[in-house]
Amino acid sequence: MTLTSHIIVLLAKMFSGFTVRWVDCQPDTCQRIYFANHTSHLDAVVLWSALPHEIRLLTRPVAAKDYWTGSWFKEHIARSFNALLIDRKEIKVHKSPIDIMIRQMGDLYSLIVFPEGSRSAGEEMSDFKSGLYYLGKKRPDLELVPVYIENVNRILPRGEVLPVPLLSCITIGAPIFLETGEPKADFLRRARQAVLQLKEV
Repeated sequence: MTLTSHIIVLLAKMFSGFTVRWVDCQPDTCQRIYFANHTSHLDAVVLWSALPHEIRLLTRPVAAKDYWTGSWFKEHIARSFNALLIDRKEIKVHKSPIDIMIRQMGDLYSLIVFPEGSRSAGEEMSDFKSGLYYLGKKRPDLELVPVYIENVNRILPRGEVLPVPLLSCITIGAPIFLETGEPKADFLRRARQAVLQLKEV
């Protein structure tokens, strides 16, 4: 990890004051896909920073290329937390976001993804897009780990530039898998519910 990476972790802890709860799931360096609700541009940074050091080294948050390459500073920050930047505007047939993620994971990295796609405007979680389903289908060996992130949206509200220090909570739940023959819509509802249930734990 670079000096900037360590600074990012320290700042994330300072501004979010996060506590992390592992519920029916243990920290492990095995390959996983952590999937979480999405309410703030800080979600990826905060969740990545909240993972234990040895897991953080092997985990890449998936983030929007158009946002994180908007300035040299953002681009530097994205490189420092090893973000996998995905182009949401120019999707090519032979270079789909799913194929890029699978290729970049290899047999080493875990990913952090936000199946809602864009940030939720309010407290209600949006329906999940199909990406998580196809990741599970192409890599059925991977644990799909639900995560509920609470209060990070208040640290950096929409339209704001500077974060406001607040306390947040990250709850990491029991892994799920795509079942054989499970319809896409059923799986996405089940995955969304797995995240929502952590709100009540």
